Amino acid sequence: MKLKEILECVDGKLVWGESHLEDEVKRGFASDLMSDVLTILEDDIILITGLSNNQSIRTAEMSDISNILLVRNKRPSQNMIDMAKELDISLSYTPYSLFKASGLLFAKGLKPVY
Repeated sequence: MKLKEILECVDGKLVWGESHLEDEVKRGFASDLMSDVLTILEDDIILITGLSNNQSIRTAEMSDISNILLVRNKRPSQNMIDMAKELDISLSYTPYSLFKASGLLFAKGLKPVY
């Protein structure tokens, strides 16, 4: 599933990372605990989280994740956007909860990491 399809599915808005819209995303991982994210050994995933701060960007960088979807209508700060630009990580948000966004994406065929 391409990032642009993911955003359509969850009524998501891209904040930064237009070059990632054609990224092929094979799996999704939903968590607010960044220590759980660090256990992922998969490629081509999207991080779905409610943690809207620099910690999620740093964790994505360490886990080789290039796409982050924030839930519950949380918007990234300018500092977070600047860091995402520097590290080439796309940032998007959706008005939906973590549960609803994950469920919609699963129903459309996005596979879970576990």
